[in-house]
Amino acid sequence: MTRVRLGELSDLSEGTGFRVEVGDSRLAVFRVGDSVYALGDRCSHAEASLSEGEVFDGEVECPRHGATFDLESGRPTALPASKPVPTYEVSIESGWVFVEVED
Repeated sequence: MTRVRLGELSDLSEGTGFRVEVGDSRLAVFRVGDSVYALGDRCSHAEASLSEGEVFDGEVECPRHGATFDLESGRPTALPASKPVPTYEVSIESGWVFVEVED
């Protein structure tokens, strides 16, 4: 596993996603309150970037076809997606946000 520092929690915009590339992994990262979530950035339905989607009620909506995914589990919560996207462990230490990505 590779542990990557994403930045300070205070610098992450509330409810807005951003993309991070770590090795071969492309992640969509979202801050909701004092929590941060990291998912695979590609929608399992149509390869759209989830980091460009809208966040609401603990979910992100794919900007292409409107599928939604749970931020914690990566499971789809609305069609047309039927397969989950990967999730990544996020930790916050002394105000810094870290994510764990497999090598």
